[in-house]
Amino acid sequence: MSLKNYKHKDLIEVGCDEAGRGCLAGPVFAAAVILPKNIKAPELDDSKKLSSKKRQEMRRFIEEKAIAFKVVEISPEKIDEINILNASILGMQEAILKLNTRPEYILVDGNRFKQTEDIPYECVIKGDGKYKSIAAASILAKTYRDEYMEKIHREHPEFNWKKNKGYPTKTHRSAIAKHGATKYHRKSFKLLPEASQLSLF
Repeated sequence: MSLKNYKHKDLIEVGCDEAGRGCLAGPVFAAAVILPKNIKAPELDDSKKLSSKKRQEMRRFIEEKAIAFKVVEISPEKIDEINILNASILGMQEAILKLNTRPEYILVDGNRFKQTEDIPYECVIKGDGKYKSIAAASILAKTYRDEYMEKIHREHPEFNWKKNKGYPTKTHRSAIAKHGATKYHRKSFKLLPEASQLSLF
């Protein structure tokens, strides 16, 4: 089934999504994308359904074709302060407000969001598989975050972030147990069952 180009034909719509909510390390990244109503992009899909190579291709396509887009990162410190759900929503709100075109309607992936100024919004469960603008946001958030994790991997190769991207894999957790947590780890997350015994860099 192909994704829909829009919900409202006569409104400027922005699609929003985030990447990295379930990770133990690294920021959460959020993206907002306004696409042309008549965009032809049959390959545009939920980022999780695309290969890494295809995501990069689609990222270049989105950045070239979008009317406006913005990607925002929310730090592990902020995530620990306000929790991951609020951090994800904050990231999407910031991305929307930093667009150079003001949207008239917001389509958000998932089931939770908060009013952003006076712009009406709608939460769409699995929206990245329903609307092109949300799919585009999912691709930008994912590719920007993956790049960031690959960059900090060079600083801490022992955690293998270039592969696991900060998600709670067995090897990631083993490395935390051996080396302790870094400044990139989310201290409010359960890094290990014996988290109280962690040493911090």
